[in-house]
Amino acid sequence: MNACFDHLVVAAASLDEGVTWCERTLQRTPGPGGAHPLFGTHNRLLRLDGAERAYLELIAINPAARPTRAAPLKRWFDFDDPALRERLQRHGPRATHWVARVDDIEAARRAWLDMGIDAGPVLTASRETPRGLLQWRITVRDDGARLFDGVLPTLIQWSGHHPATAMPASGLRLQDLSLAHPRADTVRAALAAIGLRGVSVHDEDPAITAQLLDHQQPLNLHSRP
Repeated sequence: MNACFDHLVVAAASLDEGVTWCERTLQRTPGPGGAHPLFGTHNRLLRLDGAERAYLELIAINPAARPTRAAPLKRWFDFDDPALRERLQRHGPRATHWVARVDDIEAARRAWLDMGIDAGPVLTASRETPRGLLQWRITVRDDGARLFDGVLPTLIQWSGHHPATAMPASGLRLQDLSLAHPRADTVRAALAAIGLRGVSVHDEDPAITAQLLDHQQPLNLHSRP
């Protein structure tokens, strides 16, 4: 199996707050995104240069939409978790998660199940774009929970074109992604099981650190998800 970094998830209490955070923190205005009817969320996107098809996603609950995913099934990325929503309201947007791209999502999911890690069923999702329908398959647990406090990624397999191919260059380059978790050995083993390399994992409290380069100047996004 092969896997690689696909995108960093920055959650916000509202999409406007996410855009303001991006402009203040990264000095960039994110490009358009879209809505996710299945989960009642919407997003804005910013390409990360220097990596094959990688981007940063600013995502929030869409107050004008109800998830078509029937209750009691939850929204993805823990958006129905009261503790996470309170942290976003109190502390503002933060990198809460990341997504890994795989070439065989069913095989990757089974590899984790063999380790006792349940990423949830594989769902088919989509949204409309100016280039047509964007489609992907993604692991989402029924309870919407992120794995290992958000440190272990959600798995995604794109169908057709990747959204980053239509995004303009941002001038921001993903230099490094590092993770921390008290169960670091298990996180390392899980990443190795799906063929994902180049991500360091430390035995510390849960954290995600993305090092970006802005015209060769380092910029660290460090967050406790």
